[in-house]
Amino acid sequence: MTLRPQPQSESPTLATPYQLSSFLENTERRAFKQAVYAVRDEEAALDIVQDAMMKLAEKYGDRPEMELPLLFQRILQNAIRDHFRRSKVRALWTTALSAFTSDDDDQDPLETLQSTQEIDHPETPESQLFQARTLALIEEELKKLPPRQREAFVMRYWEELDVAETASAMGCSEGSVKTHCSRATHTLAAALSAKGIKL
Repeated sequence: MTLRPQPQSESPTLATPYQLSSFLENTERRAFKQAVYAVRDEEAALDIVQDAMMKLAEKYGDRPEMELPLLFQRILQNAIRDHFRRSKVRALWTTALSAFTSDDDDQDPLETLQSTQEIDHPETPESQLFQARTLALIEEELKKLPPRQREAFVMRYWEELDVAETASAMGCSEGSVKTHCSRATHTLAAALSAKGIKL
């Protein structure tokens, strides 16, 4: 009795650089419209799509061509969610600076904000413009902070780490994190006030 070799299942053909390039070229316009519809900002939508395309090419460019559409959609949706998360966190900066008035260096402004601010206020075009201007000034003033204050502030407000996680990342105590955040907040609030921004 002669044994016949069993047919081997063919593995999906991996995408070639040309196929990947063609896919991205054909998808870019639709993805841009999708992102604009989601975030209502053409500049932000363009950044989102470009980041998603780069991530697909860098991390999944060697996957089978048939998998590219679903992979890209997942990456794009994650990028859109990240955009909203960053926007929400940045909005907290201005709210925290206006809400925190204590002179206690051991109090973390974000904890004060979380315990006192629970209501979402609807945004108007005027408030969005004010927030954009304020955020631009905050980012500029952040560069002038002492490194440890800037590091603590960014980790807490931008990266959304809690006090313990920030302390671990910075190699310091939780009390030091609160002190750095408090001092950074006071410095930023004073800098904005000097520029005519009343929070």
